Amino acid sequence: MQGAVKATDLIRLAGYFSLLRLLTGSGNARVQPHVQPSRHERLSVVPATLAQVLGRRDALALAFGAMIGWSWVLLTGPWTTQAGSIGALLGFALGGLAMIFVALCYAELASAMPEAGGEHVYSLRALGRTPSFICSWAIVLGYVSVAAFETVAFPYALSHLMPGLDLGYLWTLGGFDIHLSFVATGLLGAVLVSFINVRGLLLASRVQNVVTAFIVLCGLVVLVGALLRGDTTNLQPHFEGGIAGLAAVLIVVPMMFMGFDVIPQAAAEIRLPHAALGRVIVVSVLCGMAFYCAMILAVGLALPAETRAAAGMTTALASESVWGGRWAGTLLILGGVAGIVTTWNAFVVGASRLLYSMAEDGMLPAVFAQLHPRYRTPHVAILTVGMLTCLAPWFGRPVLLWLINAGSFGVVIGYALVALSFLCLRWREPAMPRPYRVSGGIAVGWTALTVCLGLIMLFMPGSLAALSREEWLICLAWAGFGWACHAATRPKLTRN
Repeated sequence: MQGAVKATDLIRLAGYFSLLRLLTGSGNARVQPHVQPSRHERLSVVPATLAQVLGRRDALALAFGAMIGWSWVLLTGPWTTQAGSIGALLGFALGGLAMIFVALCYAELASAMPEAGGEHVYSLRALGRTPSFICSWAIVLGYVSVAAFETVAFPYALSHLMPGLDLGYLWTLGGFDIHLSFVATGLLGAVLVSFINVRGLLLASRVQNVVTAFIVLCGLVVLVGALLRGDTTNLQPHFEGGIAGLAAVLIVVPMMFMGFDVIPQAAAEIRLPHAALGRVIVVSVLCGMAFYCAMILAVGLALPAETRAAAGMTTALASESVWGGRWAGTLLILGGVAGIVTTWNAFVVGASRLLYSMAEDGMLPAVFAQLHPRYRTPHVAILTVGMLTCLAPWFGRPVLLWLINAGSFGVVIGYALVALSFLCLRWREPAMPRPYRVSGGIAVGWTALTVCLGLIMLFMPGSLAALSREEWLICLAWAGFGWACHAATRPKLTRN
């Protein structure tokens, strides 16, 4: 009994000694104090995936806002002068229907493969690595060129609201004077758009929704005024220039509808059933076609032919004419500025997601696939696009016109490869799940491919929209830069 008590005392003493070592921190065992994780540690556990934050309305506003830029205020006069009021309407209706076939290819593919990068994903699966790189890189050129153009269009549009904005003369390029105030305004816009996109697609979509709603409101103002107070005799001449006049309008239509394809770029961030995603793409093109046709009709009813031919801000002048006040014209110019913002914002989204997807597949440096630890956005890709657009204000409009034409050529090449991918997957993978399956798919695919090949021919030498020497040099330089990136990353593995 006494020995048992002593043994118990020894066990108890050993327990006290162990507890004392823990409390004093001596020995190998230490009591670790409870420490709150740092902000960086908390953010680092966020899954490295894009956040699904966009709904149906957000996706529609993203695409519609991308299509409706500054041209609906500025170019309705030239369109109606070249083809006549009804001829311009017919040109946009026919061009819009042609683009529907391309949109249907996108709709089926986006519903089947709702991943970031859109065209890149489809062409990679259907055609392989090199054709996919050509498709993606060509469309990146188009997106970046549009975003860059907006950095010049933004201060130019504001100058109509605030005369005297051209302060601090720097130099002249191509007959266009570059002023420090214009450059600073364009740079400020680029920084703000990049900041909004880095902070998250949800914030960018909220801005897009509000500004797009304002554009629609401005369009309704001029349309209602023209229907109530316009004159049908102003529509004369209904047609102008014959086939050449109609062709002059048809040439620009695909460029006006560029933007519906931003939805597939952000498909991984849209929380919609896959079939609904395809429907939204088609609806966005129909909405864009209806808006452009409505603006052409409003201008035709509001202004006689000679006024339309001489006006600069034609749609703004039409609004001022039917409502009898400068406020109506100013409102439409503000609508044009809003169109610049929505196009700018949407194409930064599209370009950054394409770069992100290409980097994920090892076609570009891996840094472009990095996501922001807090906002889960491809911030390196966004900032890269932003820095490229910051170069544009220093060169002015002439150089940017070369860039936008070269970019338009790139987008048409991308569209053609998407149509080809659609046909290849219909043939090679007929059983692939397609939540939005296009009826008469083979006929739709061949029609879309034919439309795209016809558009490509329009850019060739000797055609109506032939690229200039400077524009071909831009295309070749971009292709060379892309090929160097492609060759440098070729040994890397691609995702299955």
